[in-house]
Amino acid sequence: GLRVLRKVETIVREEMNRAGALELLMPAVQPKELWEETGRWAVFGPQMLKIKDRHERDFCFGPTHEEVITDIARKEIRSYKQLPLNFYQIQTKFRDEIRPRFGVMRAREFVMKDAYSFHTSLESLEETYALMYQTYSNIFNRLGLQFRAVRADTGAIGGDGSHEFHVLADSGEDALAYCEQSDFAANVELAEALAPEANRQPAQETMREVETPKQTTCEDVAALLGIPLQRTVKAIALMAGEQFHLLLLRGDHSLNEIKVGKLEGLADFRFATDEEIRANLNCPPGFIGPVGAGVRVIADRSVAVMSDFVCGANKPKYHLAGVNFGRDLPEPVLV
Repeated sequence: GLRVLRKVETIVREEMNRAGALELLMPAVQPKELWEETGRWAVFGPQMLKIKDRHERDFCFGPTHEEVITDIARKEIRSYKQLPLNFYQIQTKFRDEIRPRFGVMRAREFVMKDAYSFHTSLESLEETYALMYQTYSNIFNRLGLQFRAVRADTGAIGGDGSHEFHVLADSGEDALAYCEQSDFAANVELAEALAPEANRQPAQETMREVETPKQTTCEDVAALLGIPLQRTVKAIALMAGEQFHLLLLRGDHSLNEIKVGKLEGLADFRFATDEEIRANLNCPPGFIGPVGAGVRVIADRSVAVMSDFVCGANKPKYHLAGVNFGRDLPEPVLV
């Protein structure tokens, strides 16, 4: 195992050095002060392993090294003429993973190659990003792995753009969407479904209440009414600060929380509690809907083209059938 690890490290070093990157080694234990300076000490989350020394000073086992490398750069880089610079290290990382499993997957301790670059312009950054993309591709090709480079969420590391290099495997932990006939590839967290091709059909039904005494899910309501699940709309109650929102999805679709967090005004959203739902809609969960809600309503593109759909009535034990935007409720905010 160790010999294999060293061979992999050798390939990584050769390719990174060929790309002009400079290897260094940063401390695994990092002081709280650096993380407070960037505001990430409190927000990085429970993955960060925190410790105290004998003097009760706070430190962490480094889950990543943006703070440390930036501190080094501001002390050692004296002129813009020294830039661009690209540093990398191969070092042990520590993260308090919620579900360590499969030995080398999601382990609390793992070896990672991480690189950090500094630039005087966005154009310079983009050049290095493209170079690192090719370098990573070279590494995976030399290792003989079948892989995909996919657009991905930046997660706790932050930033405006990200690619992840995934080895295709049956025992993996992420789901990918990619096309064999093109270069499209994305993590399902960022993959976007095609906009519906069909325009909204004219209303054919009159809106009416239907009794659903024990049916609180779209699946149960569809079964009771004998309609396809895709004709139902689920309303998900969210809170962002003090603002209450209703997010509408087609009944056969699932919520992608990462995408929701990227919507305007919902960066710090959370799911509303039962008490908050009752306070805003005067209705228990399981029967809520957008008609007469009096709150901000956000609809997925697949919902916005629906007509004569079924949704909660904001009335215990009832749903509404034959609902149509523009007639029975205002047009929603579209996402």
